[in-house]
This record gives sequence, structure tokens and C-alpha cells, in this order.
Amino acid sequence: MKQTDAFDLRLAQECADAFSGSTGLGCVVSDAKGKLFHESGFGCASCALCQAAKRRPEDCIQAHIYGMTEAERFGGKYIYFCPMGLTCFVSPILGSEGSEAKITVGPFLMVDRADYVAWELTEQLHLSPSEQEAVLKELENVPFVSPHTVTQLSTLLFMAVGFMNNVSASKRMLDRQDSDIIQHQVTAYIQELKTGKDVPPYPFETEQALLRAVRQTNKTEAQRLLNELFGYIFFSVGSDFSQAKSRIYELLVLISRSAIDAGADPEQTLRLNHRYLNDLPSLKDVDSLCFWLTQVMGELMDSVFEYLDARHANVIHQSIQYLSTHYSEHITLEDMARKVFLSPSYFSRVFKKETGITFSAYLNRMRIEHSKELLRHQNIRLTDIALMVGFEDQSYFTKVFKKLTGTTPLHYRESKGKSSNPSALTSRRKPQ
Repeated sequence: MKQTDAFDLRLAQECADAFSGSTGLGCVVSDAKGKLFHESGFGCASCALCQAAKRRPEDCIQAHIYGMTEAERFGGKYIYFCPMGLTCFVSPILGSEGSEAKITVGPFLMVDRADYVAWELTEQLHLSPSEQEAVLKELENVPFVSPHTVTQLSTLLFMAVGFMNNVSASKRMLDRQDSDIIQHQVTAYIQELKTGKDVPPYPFETEQALLRAVRQTNKTEAQRLLNELFGYIFFSVGSDFSQAKSRIYELLVLISRSAIDAGADPEQTLRLNHRYLNDLPSLKDVDSLCFWLTQVMGELMDSVFEYLDARHANVIHQSIQYLSTHYSEHITLEDMARKVFLSPSYFSRVFKKETGITFSAYLNRMRIEHSKELLRHQNIRLTDIALMVGFEDQSYFTKVFKKLTGTTPLHYRESKGKSSNPSALTSRRKPQ
């Protein structure tokens, strides 16, 4: 879900999901007039009690709007009852012009289920037996929360939404600053172009440099070059905003391809492109268009890092799993790189970055650890142990063993033999 003009819908969704996941209560994100954006768990959008009782859905919507109004009046939180007598609480979400939306928690029971049936369904709502039966079936989905816990949960939601509001407000301010910087740079470049007599040809060199910067994930250089292309596009198309949009989308496609070349997940990038295409019609001016493509480019470049990190982790996992079962064989870095479909030099860099040591050092450590177990068996020759764990000769095995443990294989065997051999302990005892 994208961020709306009024508030950060993605952040509101995450807040609702986290609150619902941690409390087990349903959470709904909706605008000030009741339009549903998101539901997590069994919330008001899933509740069918009004329908079972043949009540108007408008009454429920009005009750939630009233709850938000009272929450604004009482400082940001309010506990109230829906038309079916179930409990909800709400906290408003602030946008650029006051409360733009809300997170509503509920419905839930705050009284014993039998008391609710006896009082609300029978005495207050005067439901017929068939209606009451339908309501009771729906009531099975409604959780119970004690009054004391409800007050605490309402405060918790208030604090969570308050934090979210502060983050959104700070983000809007920073976005505004970034947008102003971009617009200033674009304007300066346009003024520079105006000093010439004729419109210069399209700067393909700048475009190619931009795509190189994207492939190298150099955000600073990419932003500078993108601003120059913005300036040229808006200067060359004049007041034809639709043509500017078309040119900007062409740039987006090229940037996407460069992100894929740099290592971004192709399928994810294509999904993002589809979403970006749907965003374009809502952009109404040059400022919003510039800032939008800047954010898009940043998101695509970030996806390169995210995908590579996941891919690297998987490569290292595969490599370590393979080494754990094939350490006794002759394995080179080139062999391992081929198995995970990477060049040897690139695999070497990735392996050291993820594990902290080189491939050969890691393999030697694994071999030495396995040799320690074999050294406990006094009847196995050192030469055989060296070959069994993958070393081609005993001398190199001894050299690596001493480097990693500080002692020779023979001394290690003797020390372990003395501490674990019962006969050796017996021979050292004094006669009784």
C-alpha cells in the first residue's frame, strides 16, 4: 500500500498488524469517514453481528466516527460501545491537516458472555429467537477482555499511534526538505540551459552515466545526474506535462533494468514497476513528479542491496552445508564457486564478508576440528588422519594444526590420552 497524501498508510498498517498480533484483538485502519483501508485479525470489518441482528451498517459506522470525535476531544484515546453493545477503543491518526484517519480496536466483550446475552440481546435489543441464535453464532469470534486490561490496552494503542504520528510528521518534514533541494537543483540546471540559443540535443551521455551510477548503487551521483535529466526534460517539453510524464516513465524503465543488472530481484522489480505505473496518474505537478522518481530510484537501488544480501546468505549457507559433508575431499575455491554459480573472485569476496575469514581458512578450521575427534583414537596413524580430513600430506596437516591450536597433533593426542584413558590414571595412583 502506498503512502497517501494525508498520512503514511503503510506505517498505520504496520502499527495495526503489530498491535493485533501482540494482543490478539482485531484492528482496523480507516479514514475519518469510515472508509476501510486495512484490517488485522477479527475487527469491525469482519464482524457480522449487526447483519445478524438486522441492524443498519450505517449505525455502526456512525458509532466509530463518534468514537474518533470523542478521542480527539479527550486527548487521543476513547473507549466506547458499538450499536451491538460490544466494546471498542480508538486513537486518531494525524495527517497534514489534523486527524485524517483512525485505528480502531475491537469488537470485544468486556462483560461475561451470559450477562451480555441476558442484558444486551434480550433486554436492550429485543432480538427474536432466530436473530438471537444468529448473533450467538457470530459471538463465538468475539474475545473477552477485562475492564482493567481494556484501559491499559487503550493507553498502549494511544502511545503506539502517537509514536507513529511523530514519525509521519518528521518524515513529511524531511520529504519536504528533500523535495525543495531537488527542485532547486532542477531549476538551476534549467536556467543554465536557457542561457544557450537553441535547445541542446538529449544528453544521452548523462543518461548512461546515471544508469552506471545506479548499477554501482552510488546514490549521490545518481541523484545529481537525475536532476540534470529532470532539468533537460522539463526545459525541452515546456508546459506539456503529459509528455514530461512519458519521458519520466521511460527513465524509470531504464533505471529498473540497471537495478536488475546490478543484482536486484527481476520479479520483484517488475512488480514494483507495475505499482509505479499506477502511481503516475496521481502526480499533478513538476515538484511531485521529480520527488516521486527520486523516491522510486532510491527504492530500486535499496532493493539491489536487499536481494544481494539474501542471495549472499543463501550462497554461504549452501557452501557451509556442502563443506560439512565433503571436507575430506579435495575442494578448491574455484570448485565451490562453480557449485554456487559465482565467479571465484566474487565468491571469495562474498565468503570473507559473510564469515569474516577466507574460504581456505574456513575449510582448514573445519578439517582441524574433525581431526581432533580422530586423534582421540590412539590406533589411527597421524598420516591416515591427515588424509581422512582432506590434507594431502602429514607435514602440512601438522603445520595447520599447530597454527590453529598452538600445539602439534601428537602432543594434542598425548594430552587427551592422559586425561581420558582410565588405565593411564590407574598407573599413576599410589598403592593402597
